[in-house]
Amino acid sequence: MSTPRGRTRGRAGPEEEAQLSLIDLGPVAVAVPVATPAPAAVPAPVPAPGPAPVPEPAPALVQAAAVPVPEPASALVPAAVAPAPAAAVPAPAAVPAPPPRRAAPPPAAAPRPPRPAAPPEPTTYTVSELVRSCARLLEGQYGDVWVEGEISNLSQPGSGHVYLTLKDAGAQVQCACFRREARLIRFRLENGLKVRCHGRATIYDQQGKFQLCLDRVEPAGLGAAALALEQLKRRLAAEGLFDPARKRPLPFWPRVVGVVTSPTGAAIRDLIRVAHRRGATRFVIAPAQVQGEAAPAQLCAALKRVVRVPGVEVVILARGGGASEDLAAFNDETLARAIAACPVPVISAVGHEIDVTIADLVADLRAATPSQAGEHVVPVQADLAARHDRATERLARTARRTLTQRRTDAERLWERLTAAARDGLTARRLRLQALERRLAAAHPAARLARDRAALTGLERRLLAAGPAARLGRGRAARQALTARLRAAVLKLLERRRRGLGQVASALGALSPLQVLERGYSVTRGPGGAVLTDAAAVVPGDAVRVRLARGELDCRVERVRGGHDTE
Repeated sequence: MSTPRGRTRGRAGPEEEAQLSLIDLGPVAVAVPVATPAPAAVPAPVPAPGPAPVPEPAPALVQAAAVPVPEPASALVPAAVAPAPAAAVPAPAAVPAPPPRRAAPPPAAAPRPPRPAAPPEPTTYTVSELVRSCARLLEGQYGDVWVEGEISNLSQPGSGHVYLTLKDAGAQVQCACFRREARLIRFRLENGLKVRCHGRATIYDQQGKFQLCLDRVEPAGLGAAALALEQLKRRLAAEGLFDPARKRPLPFWPRVVGVVTSPTGAAIRDLIRVAHRRGATRFVIAPAQVQGEAAPAQLCAALKRVVRVPGVEVVILARGGGASEDLAAFNDETLARAIAACPVPVISAVGHEIDVTIADLVADLRAATPSQAGEHVVPVQADLAARHDRATERLARTARRTLTQRRTDAERLWERLTAAARDGLTARRLRLQALERRLAAAHPAARLARDRAALTGLERRLLAAGPAARLGRGRAARQALTARLRAAVLKLLERRRRGLGQVASALGALSPLQVLERGYSVTRGPGGAVLTDAAAVVPGDAVRVRLARGELDCRVERVRGGHDTE
């Protein structure tokens, strides 16, 4: 355990503390005594008579235990300082006591306390020194660590370096993986991916930030190779390389078949044996390494070579079974893109039926084994005969159906031609008739008949326009107008008569004479005014009473309702 800066692990006397200096060896401050001449012996004062004081032993220096200090490769290693042997301080010489006196001896004098040591000078650092010292402490303690967390803030600039943040639920730390180490990462880094990283903890001097310098990154779940394979599959699928729509059909019987495989393996022998047993086909072998680091490049080169051979109609990419590591060359992205860019169909026959590689997914056809690939490219003779018979039967049916269709089309065309001819004859007959009518109309006799008819019409018009005809028409018009006037006058008189009768009826209903007809009378006073009040006359006044027929001259004898005068 390191001690605080400015202190030592042992305890020393006051004189020795003034002679110690500190040497910074990293996380431990070690006290080292400075070689100085030992102090001269100082005679003790002469004590009073009595028992001699016990001399105080000289304090010995306590050397700090050697503590191993881990130092980084870039840290400066200080020179080893050998601790000097502690100088022994001789005890004060014994002074013979005088002869005892009779009086009681005085008490022994107390020893003199040691002088306090001067406090050490505080150490002052520059910013660079402090940051580098802390970096050395951090690298010494955490220079080889594994850290697991989730990737965020991933940045991959064009320089090739990788910068990211590792985080968990409680904290996060900045990380840097430089170009040389980043090339060794076998999978693609993504935000949100949980990884396990190895590196050293340090401090970035220019910003004073704590960070991890990574030299290895592994996925926390899947292995690096499995994760890289899954990422490659997703990327190629997103580009459409696995789309069934882009896969091309195989030729029925290719005359030349290209094979990319190892010429010494069992796969090529099985393929050729199965193919020759089924039929005659020419094979062109492009040898390539099918396992190892150089295998993907050789497979791509062999694929490009074999398609340049004239007459090659299909290519078989073959390899026998093996472990997943042995088939890693067929999971290479470059090989997958070379298969997709191949101008002829490609059959992938890699491993066993349970082994599925990226080459199988990109190829136009996947064969479970190389033998099955041979069966796909070379048909069996019996299958060919059966296929020939089926094709012959289909051809005969097609010929019969075509002849029937052609016959039907010919009959339909004949009907259309007959109808067209019939319609043409009818049109020509109608046109001939029209021409005949025009010719007859243009004949002199016809023209004379038309002129005679026109002359007759003109004569009728002339007679109609003469004075006699006009007088006759005027007389007829006058008679018609007279009859219409008589009828209108009679109708008007009748209408007026009916209206007058209605007015007379209404006037008669309102006439006072009609009231008189019902027994009433009209009485007029002496002045001729109509009497409506009995008080307007007095007895003796002469009045005239108008009846429905005739009048009466009367004299008032008595008035009732007005002035009751007798």
